[in-house]
This record gives sequence, C-alpha cells and structure tokens, in this order.
Amino acid sequence: MNPQLRRRLDHITDTLWAGGVTNPVTYIEQISYLIFLKLLDEEESDRELRVRLGATGGNAKLLFAAQAERYRWSHWRFKSGNALRDFIRDEVFPYMASLARDEPEVAEYFRDAVLEIVDPNVLKQVIDELDGFEFRKLGPDVKGDIFEYLLVHLGSSSLNGQFRTPRQIRAFMVEMLDPDLGDSIFDPACGTAGFLIDAVDYLLAKYSDHISEYPIYGEDWLEKKGQTLAEIKASIPKLQTYRKGAGEKIPDWSLLEASVFGTDVSRQMVRISMMNLVLHGIRHARLKRANSLSDMGGLSEDDLRRRYKVILANPPFAGQLPKDSIRADLPTNSKKSELLFLSLMMFHLAPGGRCAVVVPEGLLFGSTGAHVDLRKKLFSDFDLLAVVSLPAGVFKPYAGVKTAVLVFRRPASESAARLDKVWFYEVRNDGYDPDKVSGGGRVETPDKSDIPDLLAQWKIYKSGGFKNPPGLVANTLLPHGSAEPNCWWATKEKIGDADYNLGAGQWKPRVTEKVSDEDPRELVKEVLADYRQVVAGLEKLLMELAE
Repeated sequence: MNPQLRRRLDHITDTLWAGGVTNPVTYIEQISYLIFLKLLDEEESDRELRVRLGATGGNAKLLFAAQAERYRWSHWRFKSGNALRDFIRDEVFPYMASLARDEPEVAEYFRDAVLEIVDPNVLKQVIDELDGFEFRKLGPDVKGDIFEYLLVHLGSSSLNGQFRTPRQIRAFMVEMLDPDLGDSIFDPACGTAGFLIDAVDYLLAKYSDHISEYPIYGEDWLEKKGQTLAEIKASIPKLQTYRKGAGEKIPDWSLLEASVFGTDVSRQMVRISMMNLVLHGIRHARLKRANSLSDMGGLSEDDLRRRYKVILANPPFAGQLPKDSIRADLPTNSKKSELLFLSLMMFHLAPGGRCAVVVPEGLLFGSTGAHVDLRKKLFSDFDLLAVVSLPAGVFKPYAGVKTAVLVFRRPASESAARLDKVWFYEVRNDGYDPDKVSGGGRVETPDKSDIPDLLAQWKIYKSGGFKNPPGLVANTLLPHGSAEPNCWWATKEKIGDADYNLGAGQWKPRVTEKVSDEDPRELVKEVLADYRQVVAGLEKLLMELAE
C-alpha cells in the first residue's frame, strides 16, 4: 500500500477521532458501513454494464432497481449537513437491512446497524475521502491492506476482552497447519477474522505463479529501512516473513469462499470480520454472530453437527458460563471458558483435521479433575503434535498472561496408527522484545526471532510423518556451558504418568551447574575460621556486658 493511501486513511481516522468517535472498534465499524455502501455502488455499476451488454451469466440482477436508485452511494454522496446524516441513518441503513430475500448477506450486515457519526460535517468529510477510492480498480491485496491498516488501531487496544492476535503468531500457526483448497476453515471466536484472512492469504500464495514476500512487520517497515527484502534478509537471517499471491491458479473461487467459517458473540466483530473478508475477495464467507459454547447461543442444527478440517483460534480465556447455558455435547464438565473452547475444537475437528489454538499456560498443567480429564481425552482421541510455548510478553501491552499453542490432529480413522511422542518448542523471542514497550507497542527484535527456526524444525518433523521429533529427549542433563535448547520431546507414556502435564518446564532438558574446582578441605577451613571469628566476638561482648 502506497504512502498516499496511508495518508488518506490516517486522515479518515483522525477526522473521526476529532469528531468524537474515539472507540477504535466503533470507528472501524462505522468506516466498514460506508465502505460496504461504496462497494455496493461499484458492484451495481458493473451489473448495469452486464445488463446493457445483454449478459445472461453471472449476477446481472440489479440491487437498486427503479425507486431504490436513491439509496445508491453515487446518488446521495453529494448531500451535506443534517440531510446527509439523516438520509443515511433513517433511509439507507433500513433499506439495506430490508434486502433479506434478494441479498441476505447485505441485509445481515446492516441488521441493527446504527450510524454513530452524529456530526454531519465529520460524516461528510469521511464520505468525501472514501469517494476518492475506486475499490473495483484495486486488487484484493490492496483492498485487504487498507482494512488491515485500519485494524492496526485495534492492536494497542483491549476492548471488552477482545484484542487481535499478533500477526507473527497467526502466521506460524497457519503455516504449521498448512491448509489446502477444499479444507473447511473455522475460528469459533473469530474477532476481526485475522486467522481466517491469514489462512486465505496462505492459500492464495499456494495457488499463485507470482508470489510476493513481506517482512512480518509490514511494508512500511521495509520502506523505512530503505533496502530490498533480499538485502534485509542477508543481514537479518532470522527475519520472519509471509507470502502473498493473487491465487490465479484456484480453479473454483466459490469453493474457497464456501470453506471459510467463523463465529463471534459480538455483532460489531462479525461486521468487521465480514468487511475484512470482503475486501480480501471473500464475499460469501459463512460468518455468524453466535456463542459457540452455548445451547442458546444462536447456533443451528447444522452448525452443531458440522466438522472442520482446519481450526485456528485464540479464544478468550477469562470468564465462566452458567452451567445451564453450556452445550451438552462438549466433552468437559468445566465452566471455564478456556477448557470449554478447547473441548469445542476437539468436538468439531473432522477425521484427518488439524487444529492450532492459543491456550493459557495454566491449562497445560492445571490439577483439577476437569483439566486432567480434558488433557487425557486429548491424548486418547487425538495426536498431539506440538506444544509451542510463547513468551510471556507476546500480548503486551494489554495482557501479560503466559500462553502456549497446542497443535493436534484427529486420526483419519479409528484404526490409524497413533503417535507415541509429543514435541515441545520454546519460543523465547517472537520478533519483539518480551519486556520493552514503546509508543503503545512492543519493540521489534527481528534478529532474535525464534519463529523461523520453529518452522524449519517443524518441516523436518512433518517430513518424517511426525514420528521422530527434533531436539533432545525430555529431562536430559546437559554439560555445564551447553546452549539452552529450544526443543525437546517426551513420550506419551511419561506424560500420562505425570497426570498429562504439558508444561514445557516439566520436560525441558537442564544444563548442569558448574562444579566448583576448589578443594573442599579449604572451603571447610574458611567456614571454620569465619565461625571462630564470630564466636570470639560474642565471647568478647559477653565479657563487656558482665563488667
């Protein structure tokens, strides 16, 4: 995305902020409404052209037929003042929400939508700025980058317990699962759809002839360096990158769109997710506002029965659900959200499916019956491929909880051969300083990131059918002076004997302390000399007190 686009986006967000729309979730939601209206107007122009040319294929049905023309962006964008604000609020939004039969996705997007930009002059400025964008002339990469740039404003905010999973974490989780075209992809707590977007981008790159590579810190970071990516990688071998492509080799785009599923309890988050996916070229994702943990959360029978090949999530950790609200089909009796979400993913994973989920470290070694039983079920019904320990500061500045990523798969059949080892990897540095925060974000340390090594070791592990994990045997004692290991493995039998404790520290190899080369007799003599000196002092003090 070029600097001019960034300046225009900054101007929009600055204008909204100055106009009193200061909650990042709210102003991104408000911008998404307006972007959607602009997109619909551009799409209508394309449909009009197809109608004039007599096209019979594709979607040639008009969105704004006859009397509904006045609801098009191009018809009302010239209004100003209260007339503009009132028309959008009282007529455009209700019209869009009324299209349930003809355009159900549009209707769902605008259901219960509220225009919260109350200052008509601020609204006019934002509309004028967005009117300069011709979204149909921008590729999915640029459109997606526009919305991702806006979502950066959520990066330093934790609102109602919601915050975005950092890109470097999402990227390695997606790469470890390696989704393919035709895999159903699900996030049960999708937030802004970061995992879904990254999975789509991964697939597009996989099915592209022309692939671009970017540093995990974004294009801006590269521009500021004033070097090419090749030059940067030569000087920083540990730099984590990600790939993007147009997906021109995908044979059926509708198959990709139909494979993306997500739920979230917040309607605001679902709207933001929808817009994020639309701008990345995924118009027909299966997103739903629902509580995926609850029998009364808005899930259909199909939702409850569906199984997925790829599940990616960083669900909320805090909180408990009332017992009567929890789905009866989940394989846990706990009320804790972190156990419920893990059990949900275990339940919905299809045979041969893979899951990567962020969990609080306490879930790995918690000693309650619910913790132990769920970990035992994870071992008995699934292949636990990896436990990736993350730095404590990965979610700073808004959370300091220590977390890990569990990567597991459901065997393709009950008779499939099972793995007998679990791999552990400790990420001590994720490309950012674990302690320092500056300017509302963590300080970058691209030369220290462990994630590229994690992925390199994972590829070795995967190429051997996950039978021979890289690294040392659990609890190995290493000679003094040895480098602290990043990865090790333990047998399922040993882990089972320890109440299925998955804490990385439980199994980590230890570097022995340096053995003193001093003569122990000399050490004893020194201690005795010190002791005699203390005794002499006490005897002298006693004599002085007796005088």
